[in-house]
Amino acid sequence: MASIITITFSPCIDKSTSVKKLSADKKLHCTAPKLERGGGGVNVARAIKKLGGNAVAIFPSGGYTGKYFNYLLEKENVHTVIIKIQNETRENVIILDEFENAQYRFGMPATPLAEKEWQRCLEAVQEIKDVSYIIASGSLPPGVPLNIYAQLSVIAKEKNAKFIVDACGETLREALQEGVYLLKPNLCELCFLAGKTNLESNEIETVAKEMLGNGKCEVMVVSMGAEGAMLVIVELSKIIKVPRVIKKSTVGAGDSMIAGIVHFLSQGKNIVDAVKYGVACGTAATMNTGTELCNVQDVEKIYTFLNN
Repeated sequence: MASIITITFSPCIDKSTSVKKLSADKKLHCTAPKLERGGGGVNVARAIKKLGGNAVAIFPSGGYTGKYFNYLLEKENVHTVIIKIQNETRENVIILDEFENAQYRFGMPATPLAEKEWQRCLEAVQEIKDVSYIIASGSLPPGVPLNIYAQLSVIAKEKNAKFIVDACGETLREALQEGVYLLKPNLCELCFLAGKTNLESNEIETVAKEMLGNGKCEVMVVSMGAEGAMLVIVELSKIIKVPRVIKKSTVGAGDSMIAGIVHFLSQGKNIVDAVKYGVACGTAATMNTGTELCNVQDVEKIYTFLNN
């Protein structure tokens, strides 16, 4: 099976809990919290493991929270390359209002990285041999240059590996200018790349194909939330809709989608089937609480539905 690397520059511990109803200025009684490891590439590696594959997760980690983060990943048997850093790994808080079935996500400030720390992350990627896929996912903390994913694109070319990016803002633009295999923007991110404030549904394919036409990207998967996703390659475009499910959490849904796509591609599947499987993984992730990500039994049911 093809070897897969994920890299995350801003990992975190996600603390999720729920209350009967959110009310201001009252003492609210929460359910027992779940503490789970999070961050774009880390979640991708976790989801690939859940699907029966393997990926090496590279990430910085520091302080007491970092040690606990490492322990949580070790319990899941995820292969890791841990870059020790001076500052504490951050924590986020996720609260579910049971009365409204509404989720509130509180993101804490990202842990700054020194130059030698993020450089060591790049070196860790370079040191791994025989790589087929490199996945860069997640936001960048203070201290990390905006062109870091573009630098990873150069490394991917040197290794003849397919480079997959799930990012936002200028980081996304920098990566695209250097070149990627697969890009997974949502509608807002696609608007940003196109220099537009809004895109009508009939414009998505046109804009995506214009970006593919410059040769800097082979595959674009535009995430459209509850509407599913649009796969765009030079030869075709295809909207993959999803069944309606009861949502419990959206955390990690995009990461699960990426995991499913790459997991299927690594098994030699074609891009259409891979994206269908990825959409099934992303949808399955919303059916679980916190950052549990996708359950393989749910994935298989949804994937079967998409193929009928």
